[in-house]
Amino acid sequence: MILKKLLYYLDLRTLFRNDRYKRNVNVRFMNGMNRISIFMFLFAIVVMLIRYLKR
Repeated sequence: MILKKLLYYLDLRTLFRNDRYKRNVNVRFMNGMNRISIFMFLFAIVVMLIRYLKR
């Protein structure tokens, strides 16, 4: 359930959708920054796993 919501949030098709609640520019920028931070976190986890598995 949580994974499904996270994947929906990170989907690029939902990033450029024009919803009524996303008309405020500040909210759109905040959501974009949140998505970038989640992508960076997931990338760091993958890099840490690769480094751990190489040992």
